[in-house]
Amino acid sequence: MLVLDTNDLRLGDRIAAYEAVAAGEGGVSSVQEERDEATTWKRLELWHLGPLTLFHTQGTGMRITRSLRQARRDVLDTVAINIHRRGAGGFGWADHRRRIGPNSATLHHMPGGYEYWWSGLGSTVALMFDTERLGLPEETIRASIPTLEHSPIGRLLIDHVLGMHRIADEINVGPEADALASATVELVRAWVVSVAGDDLTRRTVGRETLLTRVLAYTRAHLREPDLTPQRIAWAHNTSVRTLYRLCEDGGVSLEKWIIRRRLEGARADLAAPRHAHRTIDTIARSWGFTNPAFFSRRFRQTYGTTPSQWRRLSRQGRVLLPPDD
Repeated sequence: MLVLDTNDLRLGDRIAAYEAVAAGEGGVSSVQEERDEATTWKRLELWHLGPLTLFHTQGTGMRITRSLRQARRDVLDTVAINIHRRGAGGFGWADHRRRIGPNSATLHHMPGGYEYWWSGLGSTVALMFDTERLGLPEETIRASIPTLEHSPIGRLLIDHVLGMHRIADEINVGPEADALASATVELVRAWVVSVAGDDLTRRTVGRETLLTRVLAYTRAHLREPDLTPQRIAWAHNTSVRTLYRLCEDGGVSLEKWIIRRRLEGARADLAAPRHAHRTIDTIARSWGFTNPAFFSRRFRQTYGTTPSQWRRLSRQGRVLLPPDD
């Protein structure tokens, strides 16, 4: 949902408007713009997904700060996960400073303050939620901040957050939003303890978040035809038997889950004008379907129409609703 586009405002109001939104929604205490008022541009979108707030910010260079003075003065106890998308940027917390590039993830703990900046045109996708949802000691959260860039779970979390942003308009209310929020928090929890938790905490959180990590890994590799249960189990240092038991206990049929997510991706591409030049078989292969007959049969079973009929109806502007799961 669009909250602000400074191009819609008159000169003299643009910077002040963005500063007000950044302070009210994100707990920012100051914004230093790289350009003057006449050439500054900011666009901010925001979604509430259950207990999460998701932000997408684009615009000209800036430095945003949450000072320790403000952190001590207010009661905002939240964490923010920031996915830097575009532009040369940087992040600072306590004595830790580092440069960040596209698709870098950083964790901001609001009670500790932080700095975040980019130069030139840049963009970021960020999410925020109450710290207590992590169920981790404050010292563990803070100890993780300087070393999270080395976590093997970071890539999973980045893909997950960006995927959530792509469908935010469709799932910003209802049980889907709550379920997605729970999975997101679990991934952040695993991300933190992977670099800062003690052995017992890592093992405990590892067990508790394994299904979430398995599904996040699977979603990130959906397009690869060699995505098998054996590969998924190997990637998570477990056996195929344990993987199946884990999914069964979580109410998930792994093969059916993979096929359904692939079908959803192929269905969206078949309806998208930007893919109009691609054949149906090419789109199916790009989503991991190596057998055209199998793809067509499962597509029809799931959506009640063939891939070619769906593409034709989509071009005519007629929308078909998929059956309930």
